[in-house]
Order: sequence, then C-alpha cells, then structure tokens
Amino acid sequence: MYAPVALQWLLSAIRYRSVTLPLLANPQLTLSGMVGVRKSELLQQARGLCQESILKWQVFTVESSPSCEQSQQWIQQVSSIGIQLPFVCKPDIGCRGSGVKLIHDAQELADVIKSYPLGTSLMIQKLASFEPEAGVFYVKLPHQKKGKVVSLTLKHNPKVCGDGIHTLKELLMQDERAKHLLHLYQDRHIGQWDTVVEKDQVIKLVFSASHCQGAVFEDARNHITKELTQTIESIMSELPEFYYGRLDVKFKSLEELKKGKTIEIIEINGASAESIHIWDKKTTFIEAIKTLLWQYNTLFKLGAYNRKKGYKVPGLKKFYNHWRIEKKLKKYYPDTD
Repeated sequence: MYAPVALQWLLSAIRYRSVTLPLLANPQLTLSGMVGVRKSELLQQARGLCQESILKWQVFTVESSPSCEQSQQWIQQVSSIGIQLPFVCKPDIGCRGSGVKLIHDAQELADVIKSYPLGTSLMIQKLASFEPEAGVFYVKLPHQKKGKVVSLTLKHNPKVCGDGIHTLKELLMQDERAKHLLHLYQDRHIGQWDTVVEKDQVIKLVFSASHCQGAVFEDARNHITKELTQTIESIMSELPEFYYGRLDVKFKSLEELKKGKTIEIIEINGASAESIHIWDKKTTFIEAIKTLLWQYNTLFKLGAYNRKKGYKVPGLKKFYNHWRIEKKLKKYYPDTD
C-alpha cells in the first residue's frame, strides 16, 4: 500500500529539491515528529487550553537504583500532581501503542522499569475519565488562517461476553475478525485462555486502542462538526507553529465529542501520524491510497512553506540517528496491554 507513497515521495523530492523536506512540516518539533522523537517534547510546548486538555503526565528516567525503590519514588512524585493509581506508563519515545501499560500497583511499575536499559525515559500519565477514544487528524495549510479537522476515527477496544459454555479461545474462534488475531490476544490473557468464561462476564481484550494491537477503527468523518472543529482549532492554536498531526483523545460520548466537549488528550502525534480512518474495513484500497498521497503531498507543501520562512531542512543523517534510537528501544518494550 505504501509503494505509491514512496514513488510520490521520490517525485516530490525532485520537484522540491529535498528528500527530507517533510521533516520541516512542524518546525518547532524535532523532525516534525516523524521518528524517534519524545512525546514529551511536544506536550511541554502546550499552553492555555491545549495544556489544560492534555491528561496530566510526568517523565522519569530509568536509573541504576533498585526498580522497586524507583517505583515507590515515581508513585509518590506523580501523586503530588494529582496522578493516582491506576495510571498509564509508556515509553517517552514510542509509536503505534508499543509498550503501553496500565499500572495498578508498585510491583507492576517496578517490573516495567526493570525491563528497560538505564537512561530510558518513561512517561507516567493520568488514566482518562472516559473510555471512548478517537483519533482526530488536524491540518493547517499555509494559506489558511485556521486549521481544520480532516479525519475523525473512533477506536473500539474489542470485548468478549461469556456464555458459560465456551473458553475464551473458543469464543474468539467464533468471531470472524478475532480468530485471525489470536496472536495479539493470547499472551495478554494466557491465564484465562482455556478457561470457560462465565455467562455475561465481559473481558476487554486490549487496553491500548492501537490498530496493530488489536483495536478496531471506525471511520467517523460524518461526525465532524463545526463545534468540534472550533474546539480543536482553539486547542491546536496553543502549540507554536504546529500544522500537521493527530490528536488521540478520550471523550464522554459521541454527542459530547461532536459538541467539542469533554475532550481529554492522551497524546499528539506529528508528521508520522496518519488519518487512521483508512484502517476501517469499509475503506476501499483506492481511497486509502488517495488519503496517504494527499497527506504526504501536504507534508512537502508545509515543509516548503517553512523553508521559505528560513527554517533549515533536517538532513538524512539526523533522520537515520533518530530512527536508530527508536528501533533500539523497541526491543525493550514490554508487551502492550
């Protein structure tokens, strides 16, 4: 699916005389957030409504002291800013939901800390008030005074309801989608895998609402409203020179989201972000290709705009170094919840 994107990138590189121009789309963010960039780098730039809308977070560095001691210290520190157990712990440099863990106690946090090498930055974040989640893709083109929401996708965490007869594995085998994704669910639920699920007992299969981790995406562009767009624009205007990216948000209900209310931001993704409605099973292959081509063409346009403003285009060496950092860390990420 990305072959046409690669071809377009090559042609655009020739046209704009730069193969790395998209890395300048968000000039205040390292590599525009394409690869190997800390989540906290962008979040700490937030001001006003944007800062208020982001779920509270704090970053820690894995040290040489015993993981159990670090765990206790981290829990005490985040408690002082209003983050209580259970909370979320994830790598500060990460993508596609990798390494996201829901932490219930000090031992679970200690186990996570222990899995990473010294010097790794981990983010602890407050657990959202609401369960529903969405991806809101925002773009502000150079000629626009205000940006717009170009994509809205609802993220569904698949669940199983027991019947008192079948095991968890058997219930998943009966589902047309889940039976092809057993490798994603088995390790998370190994203790219940061959156990009969009690009647009406609900088991959430994944916590992280990432498509590659087993979540289901639903195209919700028909629910983009003027009110939602206005709220997102107000939020994103509080980030310096941010033109392109996706907000992963929690919200109370679809009606509240459409009104632009009860929005809690989990994180904001930069140039590597996609309009994730393309992963809805109803989206055609051609439509997905067109969306991707539009996105990467937009990245080149934004890069050209910021280059004219005097920003220097990052080189391939810088891109490669950050890619290596991200790749190296991935092997340490614990299984995603």
